Amino acid sequence: MRVVVACGNGMGTSQIMKMKAKKVFKKLDIAIDIDHMSIGQAKTAAKDYDVVICSEALTSNFNITNNKTKLIGLKNLLSEAEMEEKIKETLDI
Repeated sequence: MRVVVACGNGMGTSQIMKMKAKKVFKKLDIAIDIDHMSIGQAKTAAKDYDVVICSEALTSNFNITNNKTKLIGLKNLLSEAEMEEKIKETLDI
């Protein structure tokens, strides 16, 4: 499964989100290939990923028209518990 995490600039916050997402997906026993980038980059690249994770406030930047890509918006970008809950909900686990 290909996953991308995105923040405003694609620097610090998305790197931390990437580490947390790796832990959560590992806990859920889901193998992933994960990248991090800015919202601008992710907006263009989203179609190439199965899951896009970003802030709830930034989800409106995405216009995902395929049935393959799932968009997850988080209120607290650093909460593993929220991330796990939303991943389970979005992927029907």
